[in-house]
Amino acid sequence: MHKYRLGFAVALIVLILDQLAKWFVTHALGINQIGDSQVLLPIFNFTYTQNEGISLGLLNATNPIGRWMLVGLTSAIAVGVAVWIGREKDRVEQAALGMVLGGALGNILDRVRFGYVVDFADLHFGEFRPFLVFNVGDAAISIAVVILLLRAFLIRKDHHEGPEPKETIEHA
Repeated sequence: MHKYRLGFAVALIVLILDQLAKWFVTHALGINQIGDSQVLLPIFNFTYTQNEGISLGLLNATNPIGRWMLVGLTSAIAVGVAVWIGREKDRVEQAALGMVLGGALGNILDRVRFGYVVDFADLHFGEFRPFLVFNVGDAAISIAVVILLLRAFLIRKDHHEGPEPKETIEHA
């Protein structure tokens, strides 16, 4: 199990950072009501939102049944990612999967505790917002997916760039 420790350590770090950031914004800064916002940079605010759905506001769960169905769905995905970490031999991919797992666990914990996921990171360029308001866990998941996709395409490309295998012709 020790050779897979990296993925699980990364998951724990992301989970802790996610929860600490949410606590800092909602408690230490007091940004904890829908619409509360604090400008940090001309392109970045802390803006409190409660996400009752999943990515991009899909599968909104505004009632207890929907909430617990989302908890179950995201928990099943988290278990699948944990199993994948346990089978993955590549350390970069273990770390990326750990980012996915940690982000998912942070969001699951919010949904269990509050019934919604706390989002606060608001990247914008004037009125243009390339992303919905997000949190540390969401950012970790997004970055990890990009890493995994790039590695999948680059590794596949590397396998096909080598010299063509020589065909041998057997003579009878």
